[in-house]
Amino acid sequence: MHSIPLLVTRNVTDNRTGDGAGDGTLDMGSRSSLHTGIQMSEDEHWEMNYHEAAIYLEEGQNNEKFDSHPSSPEELPAYLRVHNPWYHGLDLLASLVLILLAFTEDPAVPAFELPVWAHGTIELLALTIIGIELHLKLKWIGWGTIFKHKRTMIKGVTLLIMVLEAVVVLCRQSSHFRVTRALRPIFLVDTRHCGGVRRFIRQILQSLPPIIDMLGLLMFFVATYSLLGFYLFSEHVDNGHFQTISDSFVSMFVLLTTANFPDVMMPSYAKSKWYALFFILYIITVLYVLMNLMLAVVYEAFTRIEREKCRALLLHRRGAAHRAFRLLVSRRAPRAVRLRHFAGLIRHYAPHYSGLDVYLMFKQLNKSGSGGLSRSEFSHVYDVFALRWAPQTTRAPWYSESPLEPLARAAAAAVRWDYFEYLIYAIIIGNGVSMILRVFEAAGDLQDSARLLCASWDTWLFLVLFLVEASLRMLASGLSSYLESGWNVFDLSVTLLALLGAVMLSIAPKLFIVVMFRPLRLMRLYKLKKRYRDVFGTLVLLSPLMSSAGCVMLVMYYFFAIVGMELFAGYDLRNCCVNTTVEDFYKYSENSSTPLGYYYLNNFENILTSGVSLFELTVVNNWFILMNAYAIVVGQFSRVYFMVFYLFTMVVLTIVVASVLEAFRFRIQYKRSTTKRDEEKLLHEEVHTSWEEAQRFGATGDLADELRGFLPPGMEMTFIGTRPRTKEVLQRRMYQSDIQKWLADEDDNDDLQPSTTTTSSDPLSPPLIQQPDSTNNNHQIRPGYQL
Repeated sequence: MHSIPLLVTRNVTDNRTGDGAGDGTLDMGSRSSLHTGIQMSEDEHWEMNYHEAAIYLEEGQNNEKFDSHPSSPEELPAYLRVHNPWYHGLDLLASLVLILLAFTEDPAVPAFELPVWAHGTIELLALTIIGIELHLKLKWIGWGTIFKHKRTMIKGVTLLIMVLEAVVVLCRQSSHFRVTRALRPIFLVDTRHCGGVRRFIRQILQSLPPIIDMLGLLMFFVATYSLLGFYLFSEHVDNGHFQTISDSFVSMFVLLTTANFPDVMMPSYAKSKWYALFFILYIITVLYVLMNLMLAVVYEAFTRIEREKCRALLLHRRGAAHRAFRLLVSRRAPRAVRLRHFAGLIRHYAPHYSGLDVYLMFKQLNKSGSGGLSRSEFSHVYDVFALRWAPQTTRAPWYSESPLEPLARAAAAAVRWDYFEYLIYAIIIGNGVSMILRVFEAAGDLQDSARLLCASWDTWLFLVLFLVEASLRMLASGLSSYLESGWNVFDLSVTLLALLGAVMLSIAPKLFIVVMFRPLRLMRLYKLKKRYRDVFGTLVLLSPLMSSAGCVMLVMYYFFAIVGMELFAGYDLRNCCVNTTVEDFYKYSENSSTPLGYYYLNNFENILTSGVSLFELTVVNNWFILMNAYAIVVGQFSRVYFMVFYLFTMVVLTIVVASVLEAFRFRIQYKRSTTKRDEEKLLHEEVHTSWEEAQRFGATGDLADELRGFLPPGMEMTFIGTRPRTKEVLQRRMYQSDIQKWLADEDDNDDLQPSTTTTSSDPLSPPLIQQPDSTNNNHQIRPGYQL
């Protein structure tokens, strides 16, 4: 929740209650369940209604199920504490500390090793913080509903196990086989800040059925070819890849990744050239047909899940808006939310909005102009929260009546010059030609070569020209408008980095890493070609998803790294594989080592080296060498660890590729179906209003005082609302026909539900809307995904 005061939960001894406060009784509509049994004044009752309505909107925004909604005054304090931003930060910090403890625990990274009592105490402290959050959550959702919340149940069981293990470690003052440490990322994934990670994991789980089906088909062919390979090649003495059924299966599984090709084929190929058909047909079948077919199946499932996720989120937020609507209508106007109540809602939901923002959002929603938001109008409340409003008059040049006006006008004229862009591209090309000449220029050593490339006179010349360009664009459009363009931000960033690199290279000649900064400016040339613009636009759309996918990969690496350390940390691979096919890769001596003999460094002695080893396994080049070494040293069953890791990696990366394809397809279809004018209408809203209209809508008190400074009496003002260009906004246009169908179907379902209105005791008053029973909330409106 953005900001919700706790004082509204106190017991009020005022004699004026909601049931007998004079005119207040006629004005109060649906009652909040958060003040049941508490005596309050009319105004305090409304504040509680605003409070609970804001909670509903927050649950809709965060896609939380309504069955965890607080339903009594006793549950509210725990709910507010857990949803406090400071507690979110503390929960995130405790989860990260647990993750980082892997650097200090045995087997530890030498530079970070801590005694057992130290890391054990830190672990218990972090688990205590997480346990308090879980306890507060169970105080309002109830212990009986924990089985409905699988994520909460898994978190609770994991927390209990880890607390017991931490206590055992502190008592024994030594670590034991603790493979459960691999489950620590559960706490991180469950934090509020990792919602995108949870969504990506959910998409993986939802995509698993078709993936498992395809993996079953894939493994069938691997097993079949393994059996055939055993009978064909097991008698070939010089081919050790097919001596047993298990050897044959391992060889064919590795061949699925092509890491051992053509090595696995050559001994048999030497006996007969026809044996090559066996391996060629196998690779064509499993790699080029089944693997690509798996990608197609996953892509279809991913696009379907993406559309379903959009539908569920839309209907979930609509349900949240409907629940909030019931708390904001009055008995005098049971079918409309007035401006006063809308302002009260925003005061709790997003207190950073100004009075002008509140009024303009209300005006934008109120398409009918009736002065009250109907249920259908209020259901679009999430659409206006992203709008940022500005008077249309500010569209005049920013430098109007500014001391910089003459200089800014000259800069604007220069930027508008027809050949200005061509001149900038010519300078960028000149910068590239200069770098090429410097690369081929003879230099005494690496230091002189780096200085010539990134700190010579031509470097400073082009940097000055690029800074002049950025200054001209800033003066012409203003700093805020300049930074709204992603390309402008990129140009300025790489120019400043190149400037910093030139300075650092002049001070520290051996700081060679800065040589990468100067060439980055050449990427601006890719903007000239439409295909590259589509690629970069796709990357922008994918950036949130790629961040989530990266976090999922790190979580997976952490899990397998902990398991790998527990299984393999005590084994030394130096000279481990004498008289085997991988002997040369692990030869080691104190005085020298063969070029291939460094593979002993690929081990699981701590969390860092484990991560490097797992990344090498992800690349799959020569990954079987590491697997075979541990199979020889530890045992044949250790191969299961490496094969399972490969399958997990393949599943995640397949879904990442599917998400890239879906995003690229989405962007291409959007660009083809949307003109610049259509996008301008989609991203901008225009509101015409006046002081007199604001008074007619009911602007009074502090709101009226604030609006008076922006709405001069007798004059109509125009305000422009701008929303960010996010994928969620673009989906609303791409799925426009689907959205209309979804909403129509939901309206039909709502029409079948029993009425929630009851007859008031006053025959002259409108119907009183009854608050649904909190125990049956999840049956009123279909909830969205629990993320």
